Amino acid sequence: MHVLVVHNRYASAQPSGENKVVDQEVALLRDAGHRVELFERRSDTIAARSLPSKAAVPLLVPWNPAVRKELAAKLRAERPDVVHVHNVFPLLSPAVLAACADAGVPAVATLHNYTQVCPPGTLQRDGRPCTECVGATPLPAVRHGCYRDSRLATVPLAVSLSVNRRRWWTGVERFFCISAAQREVLVGAGMPAERLAVKHNFVPEPGVVRSGAGEHLLYLGRLAEAKGVRLLMAAWDEIAAGGGVGVPLVVAGTGPLEREVGAWAAGRDDVRYVGLYDQAQCRQAVARSVAVVAPSTWLEAFGLVVVEAMAAGVPAVAAGHGAFVELVEDEVTGLRHLPGDPGSLASCLRRITTDPERNREMGQAARRRYEKDFSPAVGLERLLEGYRSAIAGRSGGGDNPPSVGERTGSPRVHPGERDGGS
Repeated sequence: MHVLVVHNRYASAQPSGENKVVDQEVALLRDAGHRVELFERRSDTIAARSLPSKAAVPLLVPWNPAVRKELAAKLRAERPDVVHVHNVFPLLSPAVLAACADAGVPAVATLHNYTQVCPPGTLQRDGRPCTECVGATPLPAVRHGCYRDSRLATVPLAVSLSVNRRRWWTGVERFFCISAAQREVLVGAGMPAERLAVKHNFVPEPGVVRSGAGEHLLYLGRLAEAKGVRLLMAAWDEIAAGGGVGVPLVVAGTGPLEREVGAWAAGRDDVRYVGLYDQAQCRQAVARSVAVVAPSTWLEAFGLVVVEAMAAGVPAVAAGHGAFVELVEDEVTGLRHLPGDPGSLASCLRRITTDPERNREMGQAARRRYEKDFSPAVGLERLLEGYRSAIAGRSGGGDNPPSVGERTGSPRVHPGERDGGS
């Protein structure tokens, strides 16, 4: 199969789960013998632009005509079987969908967050869940300055959502939702249910699996309010006041709360702030964990770090909402705490560390779940099934969340065939 992947890469200064997922899917397809090409823009390039060019970037968010022209020409010249769209903000824009239509190439899109119904894509405001714009106009987001706490910065996102909603909903043959929880929100907002399939992100084999009881609890991710970092600090202070749990907390990552976390951890024996790990360090840190902690206060659309823990045979302690409800089976592959409740999080962290035998059983169950639902083989099959459905022009679905791994009776399409074999 010949696939063209479209993605605006996030700034490299911050860890990006989306960038990681895109890179892993590209490698997965290529390793399986498929031809994959990239059409990318990089947010890192914005800093080097002239002042007038930087000022023009917000104008390109709703529509970038140059991208439409460039991509359409590339599609006509190379004739891929399918285009796979990921992030288009801020330099690509939904003009990529018009380019696909211009060239007559079917498009699929992975929805990594909630930007189809919420301008910043988080379904959160002031540290609490918010659905004010879901199924309505995005004016509340502008009024509250939901993107970067700025009304001005939110305007381009709100405009893009408003003017491109129908283009997205009609120009994409198949949307990949990365969890059933995400799909439920999007269907409730009016997105076409028959085009929304649940395709969880896969995780490559880590090459290292936990062999002992673990050395630490691990938070691995962006240091931001929405990720529950302040909640974790409050819960850990409560644990420390009660004498601790016998293992330290390791915090790895960067983000807007980096200074606050560094100051909080300084001089403590029970906390280690280690900054940003590379991929090899991340794998080792996960495999040495008693548990991985994912206390997000926003409704995570997936939760990659939880599945990375599963792959390493490590249980997770996660917030009991959003995608974590389907990723973490409470008391089986990990523990779920009450969202936003530091006392509940502290209780779960105590429980996950005080019974090594139960912890070992949960880690083994987590590994089995990974092999069943999140391995590369499963990820490849579901990805290809989605592509075949798009190429055949089929959008099976209905009220129940479809999985592109399910057999629907649609024929397999050979590379090069599209809409009747043209």
